[in-house]
Amino acid sequence: MSKKLHIKKGDTVFVNTGEDKGKTGRVLEVRPQEQRAIVEGINMISKHTKPSAKSPQGGIIKKEAAIHISNLQVVDPVKGGPTRIGRRLNSKGKLVRYAKKSGEEIK
Repeated sequence: MSKKLHIKKGDTVFVNTGEDKGKTGRVLEVRPQEQRAIVEGINMISKHTKPSAKSPQGGIIKKEAAIHISNLQVVDPVKGGPTRIGRRLNSKGKLVRYAKKSGEEIK
């Protein structure tokens, strides 16, 4: 069973801890079952590949590995820094995410 996450695909996130602490990137994929996300340019690994039809050369490929969502915070659309996320009903009665730092709705 997976609970609702504060991060969605396409969000710009800030890395709180780990090797890439202080960096920001765009979320490419979210894995709610594992509580992990793949962020562009964050947590890069070297993957060794054999020559195949897809990569005739083979060799070592750099790619992003999943990072736990507890190490990520959404970047505030107004103030620019990391912020916590809340949920509230907007004027149309729809539940939306908002940045607790600025109170701005997150698209």
